Amino acid sequence: MFITFEGIDCCGKTTQAGLLVEGLREAGYPVIFTHEPGGTEIGEKIRHLLLNRENSQMVWLTELFLYLASRAQHTAELIHPAIQQGKILVCDRYTDSTLAYQGYGRGLNQKLIHQLNQVATGGLTPQLTFLIDIPPQVGIQRKASKDRLESEGSTFHRKVRKGYLESAGKDPQRFCIINGSRGIQEIHREIMTTTLGRLKARDSLISAKQSRLS
Repeated sequence: MFITFEGIDCCGKTTQAGLLVEGLREAGYPVIFTHEPGGTEIGEKIRHLLLNRENSQMVWLTELFLYLASRAQHTAELIHPAIQQGKILVCDRYTDSTLAYQGYGRGLNQKLIHQLNQVATGGLTPQLTFLIDIPPQVGIQRKASKDRLESEGSTFHRKVRKGYLESAGKDPQRFCIINGSRGIQEIHREIMTTTLGRLKARDSLISAKQSRLS
């Protein structure tokens, strides 16, 4: 299973993704935890370019293509092999981030971004996406030291949040919207319960198919 975590900056998604990984490992599932941009040696070099505040003159198309380059490497080198090996892969950000940030936030062509995401990933889509939702002003208050994208103003982050919520509305089977304003453990319990439920349903379906074949 391929699980992603999404949300505006400082929403708590990285913390929750890490807690889910710990919980799944304790439950006996083989899990790999990764993140974007980055996740590979090449991807981490691209990440430094993208988030470094010294690169303030980076044009938006450059930003878009750098994210896609990191994702293409990440998907081919790490994500696809892990899934083929039967492991659960939990990723902190994936394609939905590019649509939200560069599509809604930057105003770049959303149809083009979707097409480029398809090329970069080979059409791979997560089975489950947790959207940790908080008001932008809460995220801004949570972090004092900000990278290049986190330094954008509240208007930008409101657009990003809108993009996420619209994406979730279009794909309710994949997205699970989580109220990120609650306590860490309360959020974790909801995420863990949802994930285990999906895994049990998947396992039951596999067992049923195997029974029919036998």
